Amino acid sequence: MVVFAERRTFCLLVYLNIMALSFFSRSNSSSYAKTGSDGVLSLPSARAILIASVGCMMVLSLLMVASASIPFALSRGMTELYFFNNQLLYMCIGLFLAFLPYKFVPLKMLYQTGTQFFLLMVTALLLVITLFGTPINGSKRWLSLGGFNFQVAELAKLVVIVFVADFVVRRSFEVRNGWDGFLRISLVIGLLTFLLLLQPDFGSLVVIVGTVFAIFYIAGAPYKQFIALGAVVSVLGVLAVTLVQYRLTRALSFLDPFDDIQDTDYQLARSLIAFGRGQFTGVGYGESVQKLSHLPEAHTDFLLAITGEELGFVGVTLILLLEALIIGSAMRISYNALKRRQMRMSYTAFGIGIIFIAQTIINAAMNMGAMPTKGLTMPFFSYGGSSMLISLVMVALLLKIYKESPEIEKSQCRHY
Repeated sequence: MVVFAERRTFCLLVYLNIMALSFFSRSNSSSYAKTGSDGVLSLPSARAILIASVGCMMVLSLLMVASASIPFALSRGMTELYFFNNQLLYMCIGLFLAFLPYKFVPLKMLYQTGTQFFLLMVTALLLVITLFGTPINGSKRWLSLGGFNFQVAELAKLVVIVFVADFVVRRSFEVRNGWDGFLRISLVIGLLTFLLLLQPDFGSLVVIVGTVFAIFYIAGAPYKQFIALGAVVSVLGVLAVTLVQYRLTRALSFLDPFDDIQDTDYQLARSLIAFGRGQFTGVGYGESVQKLSHLPEAHTDFLLAITGEELGFVGVTLILLLEALIIGSAMRISYNALKRRQMRMSYTAFGIGIIFIAQTIINAAMNMGAMPTKGLTMPFFSYGGSSMLISLVMVALLLKIYKESPEIEKSQCRHY
């Protein structure tokens, strides 16, 4: 019955993918590759590549979540496609939520100081509320909304990107000359990171701080600040790992993933075994062994390992290639806005690209044993409602920047 359900799911998704691509080809005729004056085809637009890549990632996500989660669902008395249906629901809700800012929220309003501080206060308040919630796997990261658990750290990533993108433009002189820029932003980011540590959510904290550093770097902050702050952050990071037992255990397990395969190294060792079984082309869709209660909750953070087992090197390469196309599209949109001197929009698109880069690298490296295990999802791929919702809203923001950037008059570019 499990094999039948997987094959039925595969056929359904192939059909949906064909329908989606058909709709895409009709509604985006302006995004086709055009022939230049030299007779050579130019690259497809960033918008076309972004939409197509995200669409393919979502279909692959549904396929692999269905395959990886069926044994887990059945072992807990759930319907065989319980997690598949949830993931599909998250995608539908995410598309609807992404449509709202794309259609109704002006970019100029998004960069107003009042709007940004309102979003920061709401995010901080939600982070505080999560601290009084029910722990899940030892952490208080989720806000219960009826039958849906929302991870506020995902919202914090988006809010921080928009805030910092405006800050480095509004306070450009302070950012490029002296420490005032870093000190001012540290007051805001420091509060959010402190609340994330209380949950605790060290992975999201690293991604947010890294993104802030990246935006400051391209905004022209002096190198000496990065050297000094990099040293401070490195020391604090070492202390955060060594002073908390579970983080220290993960770090030591990463150094030798097979020295205690029945206890601390169990999850990482099983992930590596899954990749080893898959080899180049995989053992076949639905034929994974590690998902049969060997790799715990394989449909979440370790979904890439099951992909490696079932679809092999080819499948993993396809996933990473699609992520690279999404990231490349974000960077192209950022660069085009930069050429028009729309600095806030450029830094926003750049920040979104950095978030996707960081989470892709960390999740892939964690699955492959190149980094200690961390609870960060692969964008648009891993099972998880909060990540899917916010990632789709980020894509909507990228598409809005792509659409409105050429329409902004030169005299108004300084507001964007």
